[in-house]
This record gives sequence, structure tokens and C-alpha cells, in this order.
Amino acid sequence: MTAYSRFRERKIAAQETERLGFLAHELRNLLNAAMLSFELIKTGRVAVGGSTGQVLDRSLLGLRALVDRSLSEVRLDAGIDRLELIAVAALIDEIEIGASLQAKGRSITLVVNSVDRTVTIEGDRQIIAAAISNLLQNAFKFTHKLGTVALTVRATPDRVLFEIEDECGGLPPGKSEDLFESFAQRAHDRSGLGLGLSICRRAAQVCAGEVYVRDLPGKGCIFTLDLPRKPPPPLSVVDPPDPQLTPGAVRPRSGRRA
Repeated sequence: MTAYSRFRERKIAAQETERLGFLAHELRNLLNAAMLSFELIKTGRVAVGGSTGQVLDRSLLGLRALVDRSLSEVRLDAGIDRLELIAVAALIDEIEIGASLQAKGRSITLVVNSVDRTVTIEGDRQIIAAAISNLLQNAFKFTHKLGTVALTVRATPDRVLFEIEDECGGLPPGKSEDLFESFAQRAHDRSGLGLGLSICRRAAQVCAGEVYVRDLPGKGCIFTLDLPRKPPPPLSVVDPPDPQLTPGAVRPRSGRRA
């Protein structure tokens, strides 16, 4: 029993060292690319809006995504989860801002469907946002240039499905489950730590949900984050009070006649 415990501790320590090494390597690569691009821009010989500026933009976005992913992993490892009621439409609006920049940097079209404003879920907002962002980053990474990535939210009476469809060309047979293992990489592009999908699965489990993938042979994949739907708070169906009106005041009428 003692020998097994020691072996397990050494294995965990080795995995942590490997993870730290991957993280440092990726941070260095992104930082070097950003610094080199900035140095070229400072000379005045290249335009900020040109290809060098795009490299700088992608590097900074990559750094931010890597830090966000690392922070989410820390929260998951530490068991930090702050459950709150989340309006799905507002969450998607926030995620779309950063995702659009990443898609543009890779010459990919991002399509996001409209979301019913009454749909709500419960969970840790940061962890759920990181999970969806990781799925989008994964889709951008493996979708060919000038391709399309679609983010669709479908709601049933008791579930909310976040579907990210890419154009990766499809999966090799029997590789669906392997994608969610830590440090798994599924293409020649070895950038990233291979932790994104693993974090997505852990994030889904923390929020009483699951994540799975459906292969579209010859076209791509659809990754789905499946979470329980929660009823919105009662006040959400009532117009918010006008802060300019004091108690007992009368709301001014519009000049339009019925």
C-alpha cells in the first residue's frame, strides 16, 4: 500500500511538472511572437494594420486565452465554484466579443445564432464561459482558413445545449473519447497545451452537465456542452423600474396614439 501511494505521488508530481513545462513553453512562444511583432512595428517600416499587426493581435489573444484557461483550471482543481443564475443570452454576447476577434485573426467566419432572453442556467459563470471559449478555440484551431465555425444554443424545457460546429474534416474512427484526455492533440497543429477539452469536461461535471462530440464525416464535428436549464427569477418577466422615477411619480406617456 505504501509503495503504491509513493508511486501515485510520483506520477502526480510528474504530470504537474509536465503541465507546468507545457504552460511555460506556450507562454514563451506567444510572448516571443508578440515582442518580435511589436519591435518590427516600432521601426515604422510595417503598418499596424498589416500582417505583422495581425501576428501581434493573435499572440496577445492567445496569451489572454491561455491565462483564462489556466485560471479556470486552478478554480476546478481548488474546487472553487460560485453558483449563480446566468442569463444565457448575456453570457453568449460576452463570449462572442473575444471569439469574433480570434476568428478574424484566423480568417474564419464565426456564426452565432440569437438566443432566447428568458433562457437561464445555474453554475460558475467563469468556468462555464471558459468551457465554451475553449470549445470555440478548439474549433478555430482545426477549421481550415476561410472556413466557418457556428455557435448555436438550443433550449428544451429542462436542458440547454451549447453546440459548436467546426469544419475540421471529421474525426478518425474511434477517437471521439480520446479528445477529452489531458494533453491530447488531434492534428499536426501542436500549439496549445492539449488541456482545453479536458477542462471542458471537468467544467461540465462541476455544473451537473456533460460535454460530448458528434462526428460529421468529411466535414467536421459538433461539440456540445449540455447543462441543466433553470427557471428565470420571477422579476425577469417584469419591466425594470425607471431609475428616474421616484415612488408615486407618473411615467410620461409617449406622443403616439393607440
